[in-house]
Amino acid sequence: MKFPAFFLVTLSFFVLPVQAIDDKEAKNEKKPAEEEKGKQSEEETSETKHTGTFGGEELSYTVTAGTMSVSKREKDPSASMFYVAYVKDGVKNPAKRPIVYCFNGGPGSSAVWLHLGGFGPKRVQMTEDGMMPKPPFRISDNPDSILRVADLVFIDPVSTGFSRADDKEKANEFHGFRGDLDSMAEFIRLYTTRHERWLSPKFLAGESYGAFRAAGLAHTLHKDFGFYLNGVILVSGVLSFDTLWGTDLSQVTFLEAMSEVAAYHNKLDEDLLKNQEARRKEVEAFAMGDYASALLQGKRLSDVDREAIATQVSRFIGIDVETVKRFDLKVPASFFREELLKENGVMLGRFDARVTGKDGNLAGSSPDFDPSYSVVYGPYSATLNDYIRRELEFESDLIYEILSRRVHPWNYKDDFVGEAITVTPKLAAAMSENPALKVMINVGYQDLATPYSAIRHSIDHLDMDPSFLENIEYTFYEGGHMMYTIEKSNQEWNRDVADFIERNSGN
Repeated sequence: MKFPAFFLVTLSFFVLPVQAIDDKEAKNEKKPAEEEKGKQSEEETSETKHTGTFGGEELSYTVTAGTMSVSKREKDPSASMFYVAYVKDGVKNPAKRPIVYCFNGGPGSSAVWLHLGGFGPKRVQMTEDGMMPKPPFRISDNPDSILRVADLVFIDPVSTGFSRADDKEKANEFHGFRGDLDSMAEFIRLYTTRHERWLSPKFLAGESYGAFRAAGLAHTLHKDFGFYLNGVILVSGVLSFDTLWGTDLSQVTFLEAMSEVAAYHNKLDEDLLKNQEARRKEVEAFAMGDYASALLQGKRLSDVDREAIATQVSRFIGIDVETVKRFDLKVPASFFREELLKENGVMLGRFDARVTGKDGNLAGSSPDFDPSYSVVYGPYSATLNDYIRRELEFESDLIYEILSRRVHPWNYKDDFVGEAITVTPKLAAAMSENPALKVMINVGYQDLATPYSAIRHSIDHLDMDPSFLENIEYTFYEGGHMMYTIEKSNQEWNRDVADFIERNSGN
């Protein structure tokens, strides 16, 4: 279901031109496993032809898996960035065919999740409700893929996937907000130029920190290259870090998500479970009203009011009143994950709180691991490594870094000195300077990593004319951070995104 933004209060892809070569080894010459001498790496590509049926329509397309050498300025360090591009065959006028540049977040995540979980023409086989099947794992067609309406480029940021800095000693220059934006923007500019897509309707799609990146890129592309976008798709995103942790605000934004999770696991009173929409409105009103006010009062809150607020919090999130009071009305999401189903001997996932797992330390105050990440990591790693090499014929001895630790610590200090880490000013500027820019926000109800009310708060506080809020729309789905692992949610999500692209392509 969709809601325009003004109605709500409340962890990539294109094709380098290559001459068709029958000899696979010549087409994809294998390079040494690591180039670390600072020398600009040679570009590699592998091009394959495919057909598929999407939305009931048969489509022929070309897939290019390859690397592109990126350096914003001659003196800057360069990197070899890996991408997988899906382009519809037989398009006579590329200006009529939208293109979507896609990436995940982390920081440190490759694009595998959106690639083989959501938008791409192939999809990792999970159970119908998004849980892990027994190995060996398989990949199958994704008939709901948005490839039917747009070409897709999945991009792995530097040090993720097969992307690597040419000089290992300078890799850290890419591992931060500014270095990441510059390299991603330069990749997008270069791909767009080489493939003559400047006149195509252009979109960005970013998930999690990728949404943070996408909001920043909308402004960077606009400012540096005059690269105007038709739309930005923010999947399970965050725009301001103060909405996620360490503040009273973050407690407010997590309350609604915790209530969703408690409802999913039937841990609320029957009167709250019988009407989900009524419960959502009641919880939102409480979170934005009495609860926020109580937290702002701190120690000045009277004992009577403290008891009343604790009772309501307990009622809405399924944690007993005494525990709520012990946490001074601010139950941490990590403790909530450990506590809600403790009597059943299980903990909840962070990315997807529908998922449960057995923690080796149930006496602790936070889970030892995230079972919802464990559910997807194995299937996606196995199928990606097979698909890239066998079907797309791209050969590399490198480890495909699904979620890389080598990017940490991520550098924010060059851009956020003594101020909040947020991209809301950049998004507001991009929308103000390009009034045609549309924004779509996709959220999963059971996401305890980036709860939907957090990004809603950021959107509601964008420093721009309120009329631009009409250019923002929300869609909600059952599931967590990667709601598309659920069959039904994947169908709805791809349909909604395809509709968003078609409505905002200007053709």
